Amino acid sequence: MAEKIHLNSLGYSLGKKSRLYDLLYNHGCKNGTLMILPIDQGLEHGPIDFLDNPEAEHPSFQFELAIKGGFNAIACHIGLAKKYYNDFAGRIPLVLKINGRTNIPSNENAFSSQDATVEDAVAIGAIAVGYTLFVGSTRQDEDISQLAKIREDCDKYGMPLIVWSYPRGSAIDKKGGQETLYAVDYAAREALELGADIIKINYPLEVNDLCPKKYKELAFDYSDDQRVDKVIRSAGRAFVIFSGGSKISEDEILRRIEIIMQQGGAGVIFGRNLWQRPFDEGLRLAEKIRSILLNYPR
Repeated sequence: MAEKIHLNSLGYSLGKKSRLYDLLYNHGCKNGTLMILPIDQGLEHGPIDFLDNPEAEHPSFQFELAIKGGFNAIACHIGLAKKYYNDFAGRIPLVLKINGRTNIPSNENAFSSQDATVEDAVAIGAIAVGYTLFVGSTRQDEDISQLAKIREDCDKYGMPLIVWSYPRGSAIDKKGGQETLYAVDYAAREALELGADIIKINYPLEVNDLCPKKYKELAFDYSDDQRVDKVIRSAGRAFVIFSGGSKISEDEILRRIEIIMQQGGAGVIFGRNLWQRPFDEGLRLAEKIRSILLNYPR
């Protein structure tokens, strides 16, 4: 199993350590695990994500769900933060997402442009910033340079950096696809190498014939729990949280979370799987997720 890292062993600056301690131990399960509710999909996917549950179109739905569901934090872009967070400030910590893109153009040359700053995050009282890194995109030179400046600002202001580390682009597609073990494993390692404090990755699903030879040779050894263990180990001394992605069954959600936590994951960052459900149903699912995380203190 991967090394289970602890805050005191990481040598953070005072400001970053204080914010991380607050995030990990004063909110959510208060045991060092993470349950974050993202609402960045309105930019990333457009209004289509709210059509199945129109109530969720108004951000108060997600803010109330995060508060009543006992989440560690909610994550959103600057526009939602400035226009809606004032009603909930102090009741739920905020992760400010500071770059983004629409899904109108293809992912072939994916790049997520900066739309806010670390200074913005400090000014509105955010507990951390979120950054999307597209691993393997042909525009990786711009992406890595942009992230380097943001990481520098995070260190300057004592702000934790959460990296949404997502394989994207035509090159990834030619090597098996964005949710293969190869792609997610690479995403975990790249985010570590570039300085992430917390790494958000997809759940690794498979190894296929397009993946590099070494992964194909080892594929027979990898069950679900072994794949999850592998990507957590590649993330090294960074906290790893797993994305829920598009809506799946409740049984599958809970099965994956149990595996994630057994293998040393720090928690989950699930959005659509919670707020695309009616409020009471989403709240019940949040309680079931919390009950799992409570069994894995750090």
